[in-house]
Amino acid sequence: MTPLAITRVAIPPSPDGGTQVSGPGPGAATDFNDCHALLEAHHLEKWGNLDRCPTLLEDMEYWRGSDYEERQVFIARQGREAVGTCSVSLPLRENTATAGINVLVAPGFRRRGRGRRLLEYAEAVAVARGRTSLDGYCELPAEAVDMAERLLPAKSGAGGLPLDDPTIAFAVAGGYDLEQVERASRLALPVPPERLEELTAVASLRADGYVLKTWGDVCPDELVAQYAVLRNRMSTDVPTAGLGWEAEDWDPDRVRYEERSNSRGGVQIQVAAAMHKESGELVAYTVLNWRAGVPASITQQDTLVSAEHRGRKLGLLIKAANLRAAQDRWPAARSVLTWNAVENEHMLAINITLGFKPAGYEGEWQKRLG
Repeated sequence: MTPLAITRVAIPPSPDGGTQVSGPGPGAATDFNDCHALLEAHHLEKWGNLDRCPTLLEDMEYWRGSDYEERQVFIARQGREAVGTCSVSLPLRENTATAGINVLVAPGFRRRGRGRRLLEYAEAVAVARGRTSLDGYCELPAEAVDMAERLLPAKSGAGGLPLDDPTIAFAVAGGYDLEQVERASRLALPVPPERLEELTAVASLRADGYVLKTWGDVCPDELVAQYAVLRNRMSTDVPTAGLGWEAEDWDPDRVRYEERSNSRGGVQIQVAAAMHKESGELVAYTVLNWRAGVPASITQQDTLVSAEHRGRKLGLLIKAANLRAAQDRWPAARSVLTWNAVENEHMLAINITLGFKPAGYEGEWQKRLG
């Protein structure tokens, strides 16, 4: 058998401008394009669509990394054939003992030790950079979890994943603990305008001391410092079980960097926030993402209500406002995907009120070294 060769992938300057060729001859794909093709095939195999999959442009922007996180992706080949990938993400400002690890093996090449080789390779890269806490994730369709006979319970105490699933068995065999389970939910679009108006009216009864602020792609200059404060809180206020993540250090420069990165990656953003009238401070926000390459799908990103302003239906207020804006801006969208920790009952309740239905379950895994 041809030996497995694992090499780091160079990120091309543009989707058609790669120079690192996987093999000789006309039409040979770049390593990066082959990695992305494996990722797309994985999503189509598991979900039957690319709703969760980054576009090529988005993927390329992500793997370039930033001043805040170094990212390395590797391709595994046997001869000229791409059989799998692995990757390592290395936070540079906070959580500097942590590394994100991911492994993917093409369907026809599984169960032959290649996944183990890729995992060990990625872990060795992380260890060489002084990382002692390795994180990973995987997501399964809702029916695979709901119909499972045996579940591995999360250490958070909420939710579990099927022990008999090959992905779960692989993580356990690799020494990873299931710290947390998140529920993926899907909302069919469009939501009737009268339903959004009804929900807004209900929320406004409790939120009369607040005013809505909305923007697309770029936060207004007069709000960016306050928005950065909320982004910092988001990194610690949501349930993270035993993952032990440190607060992220957000400031206006980091907000602006993310906005530029989203633009380069072809990601459009819609934000709704709530401002406390008396103090003039932003106290809640929610974010939706849309990609022209996957026009039927919107992904829900952060939603946060500051602790001292909870219990006033601000979460429902800002989510209803952002859905209204998103439907006007992206009329081709037919669904919204969101993820919430299973123990985050309050936010799940808001999503259920809006009409979200279960669509999958994601495991957050951790392996501590030493």
